[in-house]
Amino acid sequence: MSISPSFLSANKLLVYVCLVVFSLKEGYATVESHHPQYNHTHAIHVASLFPSSVCSSAAAAAAAAQGRDTTSSLSVVHKHGPCSQLHQERANIPTHAEILLQDQARVKSIHSKLAKNLGLTNVKQTDTANLPAKDGSVVGSGNYIVTVGLGTPKKDLSLIFDTGSDITWAQCEPCVRSCYKQKDPIFSPSSSSTYSNVSCGSAACDALTSATGNSPSCSSSACVYGIQYGDSSFSIGFFAKEKLTLTSRDVFNNFLFGCGQNNQGLFGGAAGLLGLGRDKLSLPSQTAIKYKKIFSYCLPSSSSSTGFLRFGNGGISKSVKFTTLSTIPQGESFYGINMIGISVGGKKLSISASVFADGGAIIDSGTVITRLPPTAYSALRSAFRGQMKQYPMAQPLSILDTCYDFSKYSSVTIPVISFFFSRGVGVPIDARGILYVNGISQVCLAFAGNSDDSDVAIFGNTQQKTLEVVYDGARGRIGFGTGDTHTCNQNAIKNKIASAKNINCTDETVLSCPEESMDIGMGWATNYHTCWSRVFSSLIKPPFKRIVLSYYAISFRFPSLRLRSEMIPEASRLFGFN
Repeated sequence: MSISPSFLSANKLLVYVCLVVFSLKEGYATVESHHPQYNHTHAIHVASLFPSSVCSSAAAAAAAAQGRDTTSSLSVVHKHGPCSQLHQERANIPTHAEILLQDQARVKSIHSKLAKNLGLTNVKQTDTANLPAKDGSVVGSGNYIVTVGLGTPKKDLSLIFDTGSDITWAQCEPCVRSCYKQKDPIFSPSSSSTYSNVSCGSAACDALTSATGNSPSCSSSACVYGIQYGDSSFSIGFFAKEKLTLTSRDVFNNFLFGCGQNNQGLFGGAAGLLGLGRDKLSLPSQTAIKYKKIFSYCLPSSSSSTGFLRFGNGGISKSVKFTTLSTIPQGESFYGINMIGISVGGKKLSISASVFADGGAIIDSGTVITRLPPTAYSALRSAFRGQMKQYPMAQPLSILDTCYDFSKYSSVTIPVISFFFSRGVGVPIDARGILYVNGISQVCLAFAGNSDDSDVAIFGNTQQKTLEVVYDGARGRIGFGTGDTHTCNQNAIKNKIASAKNINCTDETVLSCPEESMDIGMGWATNYHTCWSRVFSSLIKPPFKRIVLSYYAISFRFPSLRLRSEMIPEASRLFGFN
């Protein structure tokens, strides 16, 4: 089909018009640089730093489509966000200061577990009365939720998924001593035809010692587990077998889990925990025959959007780069990574490799803020502050000591931070992984230092946002997908297109909200072109998907999104007009 010169000229003009309109229009949140190959800074609209108070339409559509997914994939939501069924009243949601304190409790617990010559305290049936009967910090506070089915007939339960934990457990009726308040009905073993207790003294029961750090005990002939997280959270109950349903095509009989009848902790209304660690009782190990110990996830880019947790190698982007999976002494169930360097604003920091090697490092889905050796953090903080001198500093926030006041700015520019791992893997951190926002007058560098260089470093979930993270236990490697071609961004594009198909020019509920625009960094383009025919009624509107993908490519080639003369031929090339 031939394209008339007038159509080509009009399209070139349109590129100019949309760039001018949306570069000037505030309220469409964008991160203008995602790819350090082209730029060493992120230019951010300050409004985009704040998530919506309602679940975005695209996120809701993605969650609703979960059951129709052809891959072994679950929708992931933040437990305190509006996309979660556990979403609480604002008064019950912890403050950022409380979240950071809970995060510090988790980190201390991990460091204690990994300490040399650690003496583990057994949790026996006779000791249960002495366990703390008060709410304590759970295994973290920045936790993410997935929904799985348990039992026959299947009962859907919202569980916190955690790569730092091995055993899966859920609250069960009857609650012998106490159960915390949860959103879903508490699971009733007596109502399931496929439930059975594990026998005391069996190999499965004995395996609890390595999975929980505590020796199992017995009640009659039934195996009793107990797990205490070192911060006053705990779960105690029968160790059992049950049918686990991940999707309609992914059903596992005789899945080993803890049926907790005495549980306490700040679990945010979740029914329990899904253990994704490396122990033989973890979910990846129990499903290894089908999934080969492979799973991946993309955490939600904000609390008002969704991500995914996927099992097996289906759907993994070819752009994922793999680094070596290592093992930390005294912490075989954690996923170790070989961190070797950091850059700020494109400049590699002068940090000796021995600083990272001393304590080692792990990647953890439950730790909110990345923890670095104090020597490395000091270098990172100094470099970051040096490139942020134009902004006024604010008071520290809990463990975060480098904060800024952006109240007088509509947009800010921050340096790109990249992490480097073994096998030549470089991971640029998205802008949302660099800043932690308590309010417009207190926006902080989202990293913290450990007490000592010998403490294990932790690559936390804030820095993992927008990354496709792949765990391949069988081949001993961990992968990171970044840029415009990896699965996280591809899914965002698909969700955006699906949500936009039925939107008219007066309904911008999907395309105009800040976190949605940030999901793929081009809300200005999709929003404008949804109304293409209305603005230029004489033009033939190209397929919406083609517009989305083309402008997505433009935004990555020209991260600053400023009006440039080379934008016109570039747009023509991408549209196939040349």
